[in-house]
Amino acid sequence: MSKNKLYMQSIFLISLIATLGSLYFSEIRQYEPCEFCWYQRILMYPLVLISIISVIRNDHGAVYYIRFMSLLGLLMASYHYALQKISFLGDGFTACTGVSCTVQYIDWLGFITIPFLSLIAFALIFILSFIPKRK
Repeated sequence: MSKNKLYMQSIFLISLIATLGSLYFSEIRQYEPCEFCWYQRILMYPLVLISIISVIRNDHGAVYYIRFMSLLGLLMASYHYALQKISFLGDGFTACTGVSCTVQYIDWLGFITIPFLSLIAFALIFILSFIPKRK
């Protein structure tokens, strides 16, 4: 097995875990996603399909799409996390409709929230997207 394929499989696995995690929080734990959570989902869910197709077809050109989408997701998740953890950003933030984007359904160890988990997943995918080399 080539190293490129291993990196693409890692991207697939990370995006799959992130997708299943978001579905777990919304469908099983019944946490209603906020607007920024939906945007992050819109960027993460297709990464599962793009990366598995890339693995099956052995097409490493997909890293450009993966890189772009993961960068957007990384920026969105970073801003969302900042809204939750930096008080002056989140105070009075009313841009979200429905559930507030500053709500923290989980707060493990005082810093791990759902947007933080999303941020880590997008960051790992973004970094891994630079490793595969074109043939």
